Amino acid sequence: MDIYRDIILDHYKNPRNFGTLDGHNAAAEEFNATCGDRIRMEIRISGTGEGATVSDIRFSGVGCAISQAAASMLTERAKGMKVRELLTLKGNYMLDMLDTRLTPSRVKCATLPLEVIQKAAGISP
Repeated sequence: MDIYRDIILDHYKNPRNFGTLDGHNAAAEEFNATCGDRIRMEIRISGTGEGATVSDIRFSGVGCAISQAAASMLTERAKGMKVRELLTLKGNYMLDMLDTRLTPSRVKCATLPLEVIQKAAGISP
């Protein structure tokens, strides 16, 4: 399967949830020094404790098709997710979501959005 499958290219060219989020109560940004990808996530978290939920999310940044598509796809899945669920997500979640074979150097591109969303939600990745 080609690294730039149609769904990845679609999310790269037409990112979902791209931009800034007014009224966000959590945010983080990370930079991948290896390739120059930069992702910022702004999240509105509703509720507290076990009931804390991602009610809205936006991302911004620059980077390769993999990092931008992964961020777009992750923001779609994160809406409505319990913050505690975000804690359980690992890098394999991102690789499964992208459903394509990546070289070792591109794995960091795919997992960067997950690191950022976990940092924004106050979770150590």
